[in-house]
Amino acid sequence: MTATPARSLYLVAYDISDHRRLAQVHRFLLGYKVGGQKSFYECWLTDAERRFVLEELAEMIDPLEDRVHVFQLDPRMTPKCFGVARPIQSTTFTIV
Repeated sequence: MTATPARSLYLVAYDISDHRRLAQVHRFLLGYKVGGQKSFYECWLTDAERRFVLEELAEMIDPLEDRVHVFQLDPRMTPKCFGVARPIQSTTFTIV
């Protein structure tokens, strides 16, 4: 039996100036996001997935015009939601 790699919660934030690159980055991150809105996504990633995501995003963006930031979130923090936002209620995490 193999151990499941540990996942950490990351916030991926981006500001892409070109509509084509923006759509490409958006489509790519849809495969990893579990929550978020517009250009901010919460993603549960292993270390290997985080490295892959960063490498792929670096290939998609123009470093002179675009920005992508990946922040590891502290799992001890309580989410604060504003407006109509609600925290994820599931205690089970599954990727299909």
